[in-house]
Amino acid sequence: METTATRPRAGLFATCLVDLTRPSVGFAAAKLIEAAGCEVVVPSQTCCGQPAFNSGDTETARALALQAIEAFRDCDYVVIPSGSCGGQLIKHFPELFAGDPNLAGKAQDFSDKCHELISFLYDVRGMRRVAARCAQRATYHDSCSGLRELGVKAQPRELLASVEGLTLVEMKDSETCCGFGGLFCVKYPDVSDAIVSAKIGNIEDSGADLVLAGDLGCLMNMAGKLSRQGKSVEARHVAEVLADMLDAPAIGAAAEEKRS
Repeated sequence: METTATRPRAGLFATCLVDLTRPSVGFAAAKLIEAAGCEVVVPSQTCCGQPAFNSGDTETARALALQAIEAFRDCDYVVIPSGSCGGQLIKHFPELFAGDPNLAGKAQDFSDKCHELISFLYDVRGMRRVAARCAQRATYHDSCSGLRELGVKAQPRELLASVEGLTLVEMKDSETCCGFGGLFCVKYPDVSDAIVSAKIGNIEDSGADLVLAGDLGCLMNMAGKLSRQGKSVEARHVAEVLADMLDAPAIGAAAEEKRS
């Protein structure tokens, strides 16, 4: 049995969006990681480098990767509450240093200890139940990176099934993109809007009060469209429900209050 002194050190890679727009997700993630028997540490950190990587700016992406590798060098695990940032650390850091005799092994060792939050709780730490209550009807959106790069699908649904009072319903095309896609929504706003409009229709048809996901970018995109259409469905990071931390305003609510 692990004692306080022997608990593994799990570094929380908070992500830019969580840090700047939704700190409550970081606190929820930390609570869940501690419940999984780990000591949570949050080293000084910066961007994962995904925007630079997707833009072809390999030099900047490599520099940011090296910063992350150094910041989390003393951690047994690195846990990321985001499928897209998780994909960058887990899948693409080794690509950035492939063929580099000095850094390829270091990058791979780092990526090997990185895990998306829900996958970490379920697959690595064996968590099967949470002590949470949410008397609402929810549907889950599978983010592209979490699903396709990291295989996150059943894990959040199984943990959500243990939340007291929660009714989980599947929406149509839950695995279809929400239209965010990082830089995609900036380069192709009309296409992005058409995609998220279809997603909002599926959410509404499900009859859910909450739409949950593991990626804040997806959630912000869906929350924005829901708000503009005057829908009452709230967007929440799955960690907020699993950690029983729904006290913060719904995603997008604070911004709407400031504009009104």
